[in-house]
Amino acid sequence: MAFDDKDLRTLEPIVVDGWQLKRYHIDQPGQPIEPAVEKAAYDVLPALLARAVRDDTPAAGWVVLHRGADTGAYLLAYTWVWDNALQVHIAVAGQPVLDCPDDDPTHFVELARREVGCVWELGVLEHERAAWVRHLLAPETPDLAGYLGDSRAEGPVGH
Repeated sequence: MAFDDKDLRTLEPIVVDGWQLKRYHIDQPGQPIEPAVEKAAYDVLPALLARAVRDDTPAAGWVVLHRGADTGAYLLAYTWVWDNALQVHIAVAGQPVLDCPDDDPTHFVELARREVGCVWELGVLEHERAAWVRHLLAPETPDLAGYLGDSRAEGPVGH
């Protein structure tokens, strides 16, 4: 089975329906995510976040937009809840094996299955878990701004 790194880019955080979200894009080397795929993904993001549990935990997290090597595109919204637990909300496009209606990478539908991410996306999760502990759980005074400013470094992701 062949395995190659992909490119990880960090973008400026955004606020969507009160959620403060860091942003990561994962794409194929030399093939940035197409603007139409990016727009379609961010258009569906509010519907994904509508399912997120809100409590006294700061409304924060991150999103990963991942463009596969084939027709697939994946949007994962991770949100923190109960101070130390993580939720994931996923939309997919262009991947009939994941119950997408077609192979259009701009036609996102909510994923009703139990996947939480692939090996490239989980590299971001590793960083985000440590950043949440470092900035929100370990300090005497939680530092949400510090968390939002602490993103995984850009570059190859996978190995």
